[in-house]
Amino acid sequence: MSGVIDEPRGPLDEVNGRLAPGGRRLAPSLHGGVWWIAAALVAVEMAVSARYGFHRDELYFIACGRHLALGYVDQPPLAPWLTRLGIGLFGAGPSAVRVLPALAGGAVVVGTGLTTASLGGKRFAQMLAAIAMACAPVTLGSAHLAGTTIYDLAAWTLTLWLVLRAVVQERPRSWVGAGVVAGLGLENKDLILLLLVALALGLLVTRTRSVLATRWPWLGLGAAVVLWTPNVVWQLTNGLTALTMSRVLRAEHSAPGDYLGFLPAQVILGGLLAFPLVIVGIGQLVRLRDLRFAAIAAGAVLVYVFAVIPGRPYYTAGLLPLVLAAGASRIESHGRHRLRRTLWLAAPIVGLVLTVAFILPVLPLSTFARIPALHKINYDLGETVGWPQMTRQVATVYDELPPAMRPSASIFTSNYGEAGALALYGPAEGLPAPLSGHNTFWLWGPRDATDRVVIAVGSVDQLRPHFARCRYDATIHSPDDVHNDENGKTIWTCTGPHGSWSSFWGGLRHYD
Repeated sequence: MSGVIDEPRGPLDEVNGRLAPGGRRLAPSLHGGVWWIAAALVAVEMAVSARYGFHRDELYFIACGRHLALGYVDQPPLAPWLTRLGIGLFGAGPSAVRVLPALAGGAVVVGTGLTTASLGGKRFAQMLAAIAMACAPVTLGSAHLAGTTIYDLAAWTLTLWLVLRAVVQERPRSWVGAGVVAGLGLENKDLILLLLVALALGLLVTRTRSVLATRWPWLGLGAAVVLWTPNVVWQLTNGLTALTMSRVLRAEHSAPGDYLGFLPAQVILGGLLAFPLVIVGIGQLVRLRDLRFAAIAAGAVLVYVFAVIPGRPYYTAGLLPLVLAAGASRIESHGRHRLRRTLWLAAPIVGLVLTVAFILPVLPLSTFARIPALHKINYDLGETVGWPQMTRQVATVYDELPPAMRPSASIFTSNYGEAGALALYGPAEGLPAPLSGHNTFWLWGPRDATDRVVIAVGSVDQLRPHFARCRYDATIHSPDDVHNDENGKTIWTCTGPHGSWSSFWGGLRHYD
């Protein structure tokens, strides 16, 4: 007897995973209960999808979807395209554009179950990981809105599952699937590049580097590059705006408070009562030899986001399905006590019940308005209130112009949310198409808009240097005086331009 203690090799060995006739390890099949958990998430999201209203980013994506392109200043094209698809299939209301994000949330839950199975987790482990992921604030919050975050979360989840399937289950063709998913993810958000680099690092510094000697990872990488190429071409022909946006976001979200709040935010995003499962999962990734490449990749992502842009703590959310799956598999393989298992399953659900009012629009708007702390905790909820009312206030100012001035009037807003709202709701009020210097609206330019009279929505400080006179007209008030970024902004009318739009348009640009 050698006296050498054999180190735990992999998750399937630990839970007695089966072997295929050729020696390849087989994972448990996906339990049907995971599908029910995913369906429950989708049902909850759709039940509250019509409450309050559009988010500013959704209004922006609706506008971008009307200007189909291979890229936009602040993101690749996938999310605006999917927003346009949702409108085409289901209509122009908030519920319509939120169907696809809700389904993407369901896909995240299913992907979490698949990841758990790939680590050897059976029924209990899959159900635990799926429930924890479905109840996580980051999942519920992102699946409620038609933004880039939920699609990015889905891309990370499925990419990691397919990589684990390739490495742990020894199914090398899954590398190609991982590459396809990552390539589609790159058409939604560049952030998944961080995951790919981190995975490469993890593979290189561990025993799993041998997989890089095969053709399959490189075929997967090729598939990702091919799918990403259209947006890369757009970036190269439009001044590499992604790099500019990256510098701006880093400067805006790297304050001392961002660093202090980063780790607490990780706990909150995953769910306070589910965080012990995250701790167990991290330990499992570190402990098992076959999973150390994933542990190193996760650590690299965490360190990078903390060091570079701590004010965006949700950028690490794509790791959550992996660590939840690892933790659930560990708990299943080392404990069969019924009460303990029940407590593990109940913890994420109890956490959701205690915090759901901070995540989803379940409260009456008047109640929400009386609790300002809710907006501070969940900024996005407040930003879904008041856009039709703002449009009507702008229309009132426009209608009060002398009839002879209206044909020569245009509207300039301070941000893409205001511009998106006016683009969506403005035609019914008889308003001209809005202009803005914010992100892609600036790229679209002033077009044929007139410059004799400009209604400045929250933007008078930008326009005042370029006009002889600016007159105050109104102050924007959101319904129930809900605290958000638009409440309290002012509307002015500027006349007497010192030059044409083209003469000062370049100075109106601002990216954030």
